[in-house]
Amino acid sequence: MSDFASALGRIPSGLFIVTLRHDDAEPAMLASWVQQCSFDPPLLSVAVKKGRDIAASLTEGTRFAVNILAEGQSSIVSHFAQGKKLTDPPFDQAGVQRVDGQPPLLTEALAVLQCEVITTYITGDHQLFIARIQEGTLRGGGRPWVHIRKNGLNY
Repeated sequence: MSDFASALGRIPSGLFIVTLRHDDAEPAMLASWVQQCSFDPPLLSVAVKKGRDIAASLTEGTRFAVNILAEGQSSIVSHFAQGKKLTDPPFDQAGVQRVDGQPPLLTEALAVLQCEVITTYITGDHQLFIARIQEGTLRGGGRPWVHIRKNGLNY
């Protein structure tokens, strides 16, 4: 592995579960490239690999949730790392809170940010979604899960 790939992999990211409601479906995905990108207004960016089913549902105005995972929540990571299709129920083994008109929220998440997509960009092999953070809830103590890759050229 090149020094370049190793150095790039040392950029830390977190582990998150992005959830939303789209028609009758409740798509969800494991994400690591989520980052706050503005204080005023509070905005964040989410990068989704091209070809992921969930990207087509994240259009301007779509509400979604970023469920922030705590260190050690490996069972949740394993569950959502399966890359389920939009037609598969994503929450079959995860606790979820449902409120009419809002995206589903993971009950075991360390914190949750509810967001709305304001714009999207195509950036190389990913699509970048910029979203306004509408509200946030801290659900427990602990530290967020920080992820560092050995190789910055793939997951």
